Amino acid sequence: MRSPHFKVLYALAIGLFAMSAFAQTELKNKIVDFATLMPVESASIYVQNTTIGTVSNADGKFVLLVPNEFAKDTLVISSIGYKSYKVPVGEFDNSMEIYLEEDIASLDEILLVAETRPETGNEIVERALEKLEDNFPEQPYIQKGFLRHKERNKKEFKWLIESAITLYDSSFTSEAEENLKINVDEMRKSYDLRDVDSLLAYTAYLKQEKKLRNLKAKNLKRDTIATASLVKAIKWNDRRTNGLENLFQGKLNMLRNSNSNKALFGEHMLESHQFKLDTVLVDNDRKIYKIKIDASTDFVNLETPGIYNDGYVANGWIYIYWDNYAVKKIEYELVASSPQQKSRSKTLFGTQVNHKLVMSYMEYDEKMYPSYIYYETPKLVNVGQKVGSKQVSEEEAYDPNERYYYSVQELLFTEIIVDPEVVALEAQKEWDPDIFSVKPYNKEFWKNYNTLLESEEDEQLIQDLTQRSSLYKD
Repeated sequence: MRSPHFKVLYALAIGLFAMSAFAQTELKNKIVDFATLMPVESASIYVQNTTIGTVSNADGKFVLLVPNEFAKDTLVISSIGYKSYKVPVGEFDNSMEIYLEEDIASLDEILLVAETRPETGNEIVERALEKLEDNFPEQPYIQKGFLRHKERNKKEFKWLIESAITLYDSSFTSEAEENLKINVDEMRKSYDLRDVDSLLAYTAYLKQEKKLRNLKAKNLKRDTIATASLVKAIKWNDRRTNGLENLFQGKLNMLRNSNSNKALFGEHMLESHQFKLDTVLVDNDRKIYKIKIDASTDFVNLETPGIYNDGYVANGWIYIYWDNYAVKKIEYELVASSPQQKSRSKTLFGTQVNHKLVMSYMEYDEKMYPSYIYYETPKLVNVGQKVGSKQVSEEEAYDPNERYYYSVQELLFTEIIVDPEVVALEAQKEWDPDIFSVKPYNKEFWKNYNTLLESEEDEQLIQDLTQRSSLYKD
């Protein structure tokens, strides 16, 4: 029989082993342009041949938790148009800023030896879409990630949600609506400090519920509506406009859903988009096309039920690898262009840019997976009305710094699971994509979870917000 002393030592050894298994090293620093000394935003920081990684914020800063078992692996810091920085994880220096040097490939030299390759921007993008089935996963997979959802006006944050999420996708060739699922695993959330008096959302809610007959929004009065009813309308509108299922299953997931009916990057893509080859850059030692996204003959229409989402022109960039035509990154904006949409956007939102999207992809086992998504969209909340403002114009009656809100969603994916048995088991569970429902705060979980580092401006606004409410709602 073993002595009590042995049992104590054994328990301690098991505890130390468990601690070491979860032991991590925190890597943090700032990335700057060598020539200009300006911060490099959205640079990729990752452990080579793994899915452990993050991106730099608007200040060029990042923080990344790396399990100690990867101490001898290579940390890669890369950004399109720059030479990559590589160092063993265990030798990373948190005290010295990282300088990236510009790296541009010669387009003329490349085209001399590439006689059979597509030459125009339109041809390159069409080739990339033809190659999606080769470059995207053909088997079911799961991704784990981090979501930050924030809502603010020009003065302050009004709402902040941070969640750990799981995404399941059966394959690129399957219909996303039936075969792409999202679950909110854990959450830390602030109190909702928004002003809940948007009659526009309430009117749309009544129409959807078929409770609105001949009543018009202008005939509704805020002080005659029960707050509970208005809150229901606001929550309904949140899910309609900012639900993750809408983003992943809808038109703005342009590559994943390019086979869908009336897809933005579908059969008739060139009727609403034109692509112009700008140059060839370098990304982590690989040549990559930089292609401008421009307007075409037709407007872009998102065809969102209950929302006038027509009358836009596209603007942005798409980056496509030279060697295999895999898309590395899309920067995409929809700008109001039709007279109706221009008027609507100016009145309701105070901006002509209605949708701003960035989607970056990572390569893992020769397939491309989403790695980082940024989605921004404006929304109107009728607040900030001046005291005693009678018989004045709408512009005079409201403070634009308080009136116009916008929502931002950022997603960082940090783990990919492709084991068929694990994926099949996970796919059978119940999935809940509602990022707005309250869940208890699990402090231990968040200790070891990679999250996005806030910018200095966001950090200050979050501090202001949490003075009035707790980010970690029990």
